[in-house]
Amino acid sequence: MPDISRTIDAVWKLELAKIIATLTRMVHDVGLAEELAQDALVAALEQWPGAGVPDNPGAWLTTTAKRRAVDHIRRSRMLTDKQEQLAHELEEGQGRQERQEPAHDDDVLRLMFLSCHPVLPTEARAALTLRLLGGLTAEEIARAFLVTAAVVTRRIATAKRTLAEHRVPFDLPEGPELPERLSSVLEVIYLIFNEGYSATSGDDLMRPGLCLEALRLGRLLAELAPREAEVHALVALMEIQASRSAARTGPSGEPVQLHEQNRGRWDQLLVRRGFTAMLRAREAGGAPGPYMLQAAIAVCHAQARTAEETDWAQIATLYGALDRLRPTAVVRLNRAVALGMAYGPQAGLDLVDSLVADPVLRDYHLLPSVRGDLLLRLGRGPEARQEFLRAAALARNAAERAFLHRRAQEVPATAAPGPTLGGAAQGFLGRADLDAATVRSYGQTLRRLRLDLGDGMPLSRLTAEEVARVCAAAWGGAAARTWNRHRSAVRSFGAWSGLDGLAAGLERRAETRPRASALGLAQLDALWGDPEVPLREKTLWLLLHESAAGVKTVLSLNVEDLDLEDRRARAGRTWVSWRSGTARLLPVLLAGRTRGPVFLSDRRPGPARTPGPADLCPDTGRRRLSYERAEHLFKQATRALDPTHEGYTLRRLKPGPEETP
Repeated sequence: MPDISRTIDAVWKLELAKIIATLTRMVHDVGLAEELAQDALVAALEQWPGAGVPDNPGAWLTTTAKRRAVDHIRRSRMLTDKQEQLAHELEEGQGRQERQEPAHDDDVLRLMFLSCHPVLPTEARAALTLRLLGGLTAEEIARAFLVTAAVVTRRIATAKRTLAEHRVPFDLPEGPELPERLSSVLEVIYLIFNEGYSATSGDDLMRPGLCLEALRLGRLLAELAPREAEVHALVALMEIQASRSAARTGPSGEPVQLHEQNRGRWDQLLVRRGFTAMLRAREAGGAPGPYMLQAAIAVCHAQARTAEETDWAQIATLYGALDRLRPTAVVRLNRAVALGMAYGPQAGLDLVDSLVADPVLRDYHLLPSVRGDLLLRLGRGPEARQEFLRAAALARNAAERAFLHRRAQEVPATAAPGPTLGGAAQGFLGRADLDAATVRSYGQTLRRLRLDLGDGMPLSRLTAEEVARVCAAAWGGAAARTWNRHRSAVRSFGAWSGLDGLAAGLERRAETRPRASALGLAQLDALWGDPEVPLREKTLWLLLHESAAGVKTVLSLNVEDLDLEDRRARAGRTWVSWRSGTARLLPVLLAGRTRGPVFLSDRRPGPARTPGPADLCPDTGRRRLSYERAEHLFKQATRALDPTHEGYTLRRLKPGPEETP
């Protein structure tokens, strides 16, 4: 039985994309196609252990799945005029598959374009592609991207629903639509590869499984679209980058920079495959696209026998062309590295310094990392050390974070002239006269300053111009109320630390607060009926909707303030009342607790962030749920329900005039 199970699993992963593509062409619904394919898998699991594995297991699965599709069409009384045609096609298809003739590749290509359709958000495209074309389970995709299986399941379900609602056809794009749609497919494949090649978070630098899956999808796409230069160029880029995998980490999993890698460990088979794909891309003709230029840069690195032989001037030229074609902040940062290697560190630093205020790179750890490299080469060690520490604070990947800390430690430290920004911020927030809400609010502002300027920055060097630059990049496009809140925090910190005029570059904005329209009944029903919404969030949302109370008021409630029988709670000088929905959920949420905040955070706070007793549950040790966290979770949930929207604020839960009791 274990051997049969392994055989079924191997055949399933190999044939899944073709089966779903064939079924989607028949039933015009990718979600239904996947369900019918799963039925065929169940049939194999039931029949093969007793009857044995058929001579052509892929054909057996396809035929069984197509029979399920025909049965479904007949049962639903749809397409009655085509029933005979479909049955005839099934009989002919069965004979062809038993002769082991290949399925139509066009169907697999259609499925690839469908799963990467621009109507879907990027993360949904990646999840759906890995599910339909890679055969990965929700749990496998979740592990790869470090999210929960429930999140992946919701993304895939929402993606299928969105495709159905928009009536996205199971057709290959034609004419001017083709380049845009192809670009979306390439973007998803490269996104999958990059997440495997340089994991954005977690403990490991790489996730090889994702790299292999992206390479498989890229090679498949190159077979299906042999005349598309950018497809071959992407394959070339991934092959050459993957060739360095064994040399990219040291004995303990620490990153090894490109110029320090042992090039003898580069996989020459993958390098040759990359060169071959690059030749095919050039033979396809056309103007060089973004993947062609990136592949050409990878070829330059692969052709150099040693790091010293690298043609950095050519690489800088290629990045210049890429910048003109795709002028993004990340491309310019990479160009700065090439300029620094080709023409000296000052040339690179000049370009990097022009990117410091770019909001796109605000939390990108490689910006201070690159700047630290250039400063170190210029002999400006103390500044470089600060940049490496800033980069480590921003890095979400544990291996990269440890590597950047080591780089900082390798630079001799100099005694800071007086207090530092990090120390002053901790002292300011640790004052006894600040309540918990004020500490949270001020802490957000100061955390941004510390991340952008570095904890070790001498307080004497902190200027109004630096603060204005950070605030403009972080909150320049925020609402007036949000901007003024951060401005107030800067003014208070400046007054406390003796830095008069620290907020001089931050003009106060006139506040207008139009009333947000309430969510519609259909949207509310979708929220209340979503089984993935946790109990805490559902209780909070119902209470806000039924009571029409303010968010901060509801979050400030304590268990001892509740009168569950009368469905109300004391909140300062007022009462908060609720109806049956909240009354049903509140006792379940409290789970017998008799004191402490009603709504608690997910985990206990760290030693450095312990709140005051009023915001800490004495029974569980968890702190009160913050306004910012509650708002973020609601925006996430409403964004998942409506992928075309950026998410709603909790104020939208207040009932409209027609619902007000």
